Amino acid sequence: MTSTVEVDIPLFIKVNPIDNTAIIVNKGGLKEGTAFSGDLVLTEFVSQGHKVALMDIHPDEEIVRYGEVIGYAQQLIPKGSWIRESLVIMPTPPELDSLPISTKVAEVEPLEGEYTFLGYRNSDGSVGTKNLLGITTSVQCVAGVLDFAVKKIKEELLPSFPNVDDVIALTHSYGCGVAIDAPDAVIPIRTIQNLAKHPNFGGEVMIIGLGCEKLVPSRLNDGKEDDNILSLQDEDGFINMIVSIVAMAKERLQKLNERKREVCSVSDLVIGVQCGGSDAFSGVTANPAVGYAADLFVKAGATVLFSEVTEVRDAIHLLTPRASTEEVGQSLIREMKWYDEYLNRGEADRSANPTPGNKRGGLSNVVEKSLGSVVKSGTTPIVDVLAPGEKARKKGLVFAATPAGDFVCGTLQLASGIHLQVFTTGRGTPYNLSVAPVMKVATRNALQEQWHDLIDINAGKIATGEATIEEVGWEIFNDILEIASGTKKTWADKWGIHNDLVLFNPAPIT
Repeated sequence: MTSTVEVDIPLFIKVNPIDNTAIIVNKGGLKEGTAFSGDLVLTEFVSQGHKVALMDIHPDEEIVRYGEVIGYAQQLIPKGSWIRESLVIMPTPPELDSLPISTKVAEVEPLEGEYTFLGYRNSDGSVGTKNLLGITTSVQCVAGVLDFAVKKIKEELLPSFPNVDDVIALTHSYGCGVAIDAPDAVIPIRTIQNLAKHPNFGGEVMIIGLGCEKLVPSRLNDGKEDDNILSLQDEDGFINMIVSIVAMAKERLQKLNERKREVCSVSDLVIGVQCGGSDAFSGVTANPAVGYAADLFVKAGATVLFSEVTEVRDAIHLLTPRASTEEVGQSLIREMKWYDEYLNRGEADRSANPTPGNKRGGLSNVVEKSLGSVVKSGTTPIVDVLAPGEKARKKGLVFAATPAGDFVCGTLQLASGIHLQVFTTGRGTPYNLSVAPVMKVATRNALQEQWHDLIDINAGKIATGEATIEEVGWEIFNDILEIASGTKKTWADKWGIHNDLVLFNPAPIT
């Protein structure tokens, strides 16, 4: 089929045989009176990606998609009509204390063949996929000075070190005016600590502090006061601050310039998966393809992180059965409970997610969004659970607990050590990370056509029958190996765009 199918032939997607809903595939939606093969006729216009009732759904009856209840009918929803958000009563979330654990743990069959990429081997055994000088800050106060210095380093020094890809300032809003010893302060602190040690920085840690902050620089340096720390209050004037930062950077650029790519096993990779600007196609095109690729990486021995607590909470009953052990299952439940309590403290209700854009894309509520989101995790056992900002420590599929916000999730996954993030989107976003590339996977052909120079992989062709989930999954897998080797760039990296790091700080600000 060609993409003209989206216009010429009426199409809907029903995911599970027991579903009483389907989503409209056709670009621009379909008009009243449209007849499908079978006996379904639309009784009104239905937008692309939005749900149509496949049978009469009576008041209080279940509305089913993905074979799961996504809500209950507010009133009679006639067959062939548009299931609008206002007609769906949201169900209660799964009860956390009665979930099945480790009841559906699949055996992982190793991937046939040997898969490798070209990476930078570090002295601690980790592997980088970029060669970067990362300069960490201990407090926001120094960010302006560091930005000035980095601009100078890039213009005057970097051209002399052709093997170094870039110089990156790891600036953030933390460090002072905070309750540094509050229990939840461990989250932003360990995030900054682990960001500084990202494998793409080659072990050349460089820390710029002010001198009076609560987050003392040595806490980012394994407790050591060393020559890789510079405090601006020790410098005599602005010019000397810049001179000292540039001199420290030059020493590290000389070492980084000696790094060479070598053949590394795919098992050295840590891949993050995330979604943003999701729509009703996310759970049937892009996310299943990413899930297939995630399975391939796990079978090849790599580490895959999936995240976004609020976007798995309503599908947690599908995840705890895949926990490899009772301990892993209880850790999943622990992170769900922690976040429930965090949201309750802020009096945030579940309707805070999805976003207005998600709803325009056909998602009625967070339950439907969650069921489509967890598909990114594939089918393999969950072998570990990370609290926010913790470093990945096991090979295989790992749940890294993070908020669902793109920038916060990305920052925390970077702290966990991802080399690349696979990001599915139906509405579109130019989001990118400076430390690790973000591969964009479109859920719809129309988004690929609109953002042809920002989308890296088009999973929309799954909906129109132009490709299978497996084919797009392999495309994602192979492209990741090329990007990790430095032989291919994502569109966002080509343009040199990236978003700021955004720490997750649930601790008090003083």
